[in-house]
Amino acid sequence: MLIPEFARPIAIGLAVMGAVFLALGAQFQNDAVTEHHAPKQFKLRSLHLRQVLDLLRRPRWLTGTTFMALAIIVQLGALALAPLIVVQPIGAIALIITSILNARIYKLKLDPKTFGAIALTMLGVAGFVLFAATSATQVKLDDAMLLQVVGVLIVVLVIFGSLFYFSRGKVGPLHYIFGAGVLYGFVASLAKVVIQRVIQADINWLTLLALVALAAAAILGGWFVQNAYAAGPPDLVIAGLTVIDPVVAVGIAIVILGEASMAELGQVLGFGVSGLVAIAGVLVLSKVHPQLSKKLEV
Repeated sequence: MLIPEFARPIAIGLAVMGAVFLALGAQFQNDAVTEHHAPKQFKLRSLHLRQVLDLLRRPRWLTGTTFMALAIIVQLGALALAPLIVVQPIGAIALIITSILNARIYKLKLDPKTFGAIALTMLGVAGFVLFAATSATQVKLDDAMLLQVVGVLIVVLVIFGSLFYFSRGKVGPLHYIFGAGVLYGFVASLAKVVIQRVIQADINWLTLLALVALAAAAILGGWFVQNAYAAGPPDLVIAGLTVIDPVVAVGIAIVILGEASMAELGQVLGFGVSGLVAIAGVLVLSKVHPQLSKKLEV
């Protein structure tokens, strides 16, 4: 059973709500991490397991986690009502909210370069959503598609797990953000697959396998995010996640799930150009953000 087209505006509204919750959750979690486990001046570092477990006793971190849970719930609703490539990029709205919140909390003055980087990111993501909304199509998800997504994710988990383990935490925030963004892109894709298969009444061992892979990606991605908070401001983390996450998710939706199978050449080129613009915005933001006084190693 396919969802009717008129449900897409509702899905977009839910995605916007999810972006608001995501921004609030990121700010609360970042404050808890930096207050207890990071120095006043941001430096490149990683959290130990005991430090992460200690966050479970911090009310501010738990409040942020609650907002994150709400973001996930409404985002799942959005994914149930519209194709993945339509709703996933909308999370970039969280970048604007987080930037304003973080600036007020730390009494920072965002300069024109920072606003320009944010605007560049938003422009790229807005273009992405526009092209997706006009070309996305819903498809019936079969076992072969699910196996391909899970198979690629297993390879990604092995690669990231190995790289970050052997690096012993000696990486910059952009490395953590990139890793989390890729993993969360798979989480969104698998969530869409599972929801769609439930709608299709097609529940079997492959669906359960997808749930297990989803959980593994979410846990490792969450670990990366907490380390990114310890090394950089929340708006940089959100900027990376709200660009890399949808780029990965949309790539999976296009290449494996076939949600853009009806797109014309011009629309496909629009996807590519918009994605590059958004990524460029994140890279610029990582260089000009006033809270990152020292040059980040990437």
